[in-house]
Amino acid sequence: MPRAVFVTPRGEEHSVEVAAGLSLMEGARDEDIPGIIAECGGGAICGTCHVRVDPEWYALLQPSKLSETALLEAVPEGSATSRLACQIVMSERLDGIRVQIPSEQLAF
Repeated sequence: MPRAVFVTPRGEEHSVEVAAGLSLMEGARDEDIPGIIAECGGGAICGTCHVRVDPEWYALLQPSKLSETALLEAVPEGSATSRLACQIVMSERLDGIRVQIPSEQLAF
């Protein structure tokens, strides 16, 4: 099963298995990763699963859809490699992906 590494704002690393076909957000939620709130449950409408993907992994991702891109313009601590974890579908190709969790997520 592919693994993903979530790095908290304090530098703590959480390595979790995420079944191929599930989103990175689902894996984080299932393992109670701190900082991934996932308020909308994967609907890509809240931004509370925002992560910054390490650059070497970012190029392997499917392009973001217009709705995700628009939402990412409003997230705190956004970057050129920001994505919503609910929109990153795990696969064997992404085994080992590393993402940074920002210190602040959108608040509702």
